[in-house]
Amino acid sequence: MKKITLKDIGAHFGVSISTVSKAVRDSHEISKELKLKIQTYAKEKHYKPNKLALNLLNKSTRTIGVVVPNILNYFFIQVLYGIEQIANEKGYSIISCVSDESNEKEGKTLEVLDAGTVDGLIISLTDDSRLNKNIGYLKEIAESQIPLVLFDRVTDLIACDKVVVDDYESGFKTTEYFINIGCKNIAVVTPISNSNIGKLRIEGYKKALLKNNILFDEGMILNIGPKQDLDLEMSFLLNYKKVDALLCLDEITAVQVQSIVKERGYSVPGDISIIGFTNGQLSQYVTPAMTMVSQHGKYIGEMAAKMLIKRIEEPEAYKAYETKVIKTSLIVRESTRKLEK
Repeated sequence: MKKITLKDIGAHFGVSISTVSKAVRDSHEISKELKLKIQTYAKEKHYKPNKLALNLLNKSTRTIGVVVPNILNYFFIQVLYGIEQIANEKGYSIISCVSDESNEKEGKTLEVLDAGTVDGLIISLTDDSRLNKNIGYLKEIAESQIPLVLFDRVTDLIACDKVVVDDYESGFKTTEYFINIGCKNIAVVTPISNSNIGKLRIEGYKKALLKNNILFDEGMILNIGPKQDLDLEMSFLLNYKKVDALLCLDEITAVQVQSIVKERGYSVPGDISIIGFTNGQLSQYVTPAMTMVSQHGKYIGEMAAKMLIKRIEEPEAYKAYETKVIKTSLIVRESTRKLEK
C-alpha cells in the first residue's frame, strides 16, 4: 500500500501542505473543525510523518552522534548509558558508533555523521588519532560550528567542550592506598601504555612512590600488547621480584591477572593485593571481589550530553568552552588487605 503524504492529505481537503502540517502538529493557527477533520483522516490512512522532511524544515534532527573507540570496555558502556539517559530526557535520539581504535574508521564515521545526520557530536578519540594528531576531519567539524564535546580521550588541538577524568590523581591516590595498607613492592600491569590515560596514571604512581621514599623500578611496569601472552608475561614479572601489590589499568586485565596470580599459588589479598580500573560488574562477581577505581562513566556521559545539548539549544548563552574534570573513587572490596594495625 502506498504511503500517504502531506501532499495527498492536502489534495483531499483542497488545502496547502503547510496547512496539513500545522494540523497534524496540532497548531492553534488552524481552526478546530478543520484540524479535527485532517487529524482523523490522517489517522484513518495511517499517516506517519517523514522525519527527514521535518528535519529539513526545522533545520534540526534532534539526534546526537556518539563515537567511542571500544564498545567492549565497560567504561564506554557506562558513558553511553549516561548520554542516552539525558538525551531521552531532553527529547533527543542518539546514533552510537564504534571506531574500533581505527583512525580511518573514525574519520569515515564522522564524515557520515557530519552530513546533516546529527545536531551535535560526543566523541572519545582513538589513540592513533590523538597521539599522531590525525584529526583533520575533526578540525573541519569544529570549524563548521557543529556542537562538539570530547570526553576521556581528548586533544588540545581542538577548541570545544571537554569532559576528562583526573587520571594522574587516580594513579597517585591508588598507589598511596597500597602503601598505606603496607604494600612496598607495587607493580603496574597496563594494556594502555601508549595512551595518554595510561601515561598519566603511571606518572601518578611514580609520584606516590617518590613521596613515600620508594625507589621506582622500571621492571615493575608490565606493558601488555594485544598479541602478548599475559600468562607468560605475568610469570616473568612474579619471578623478577617479590610483588605484594598489582595495579591493573583496566578491568578485564585486572580479572585475568587475579586468576593468574591465584593459579600460581598466591593468596589474594594475603600475599598480593590487587586493584583494577573501571568498576564494572565483572570485578564484583569474581572471588575475591575486586577493589576497583570508579571513573564514574555514567556521570561523565550525563555531563557530556548536558554540555552538548546546551550548546545546541543555546548557542549564544555562553561563548567560552569548558573542560570538566571528574575525580575518581576507590571502591574497596576483598582483593586488597585491610590496614595493618
